[in-house]
Amino acid sequence: MRYSIDIERLRKYLRNHFGTAMISGFGMAVIELGEVEDASEEELINIATKNGIDLNRFIENELEEER
Repeated sequence: MRYSIDIERLRKYLRNHFGTAMISGFGMAVIELGEVEDASEEELINIATKNGIDLNRFIENELEEER
């Protein structure tokens, strides 16, 4: 099965995630935050996966299988 991810909701979550980390003293989070702003859909998914974010939280709907 294939799913549709709400990319803008994921982008907003990642902004908050890295922004909070930056404010908490993790200065390197500013780099990730910059990457989130410019990332394509595929790059956002890769950033989220790399950082252990559960993409199931951002599923909008199930897509039909291609035949």
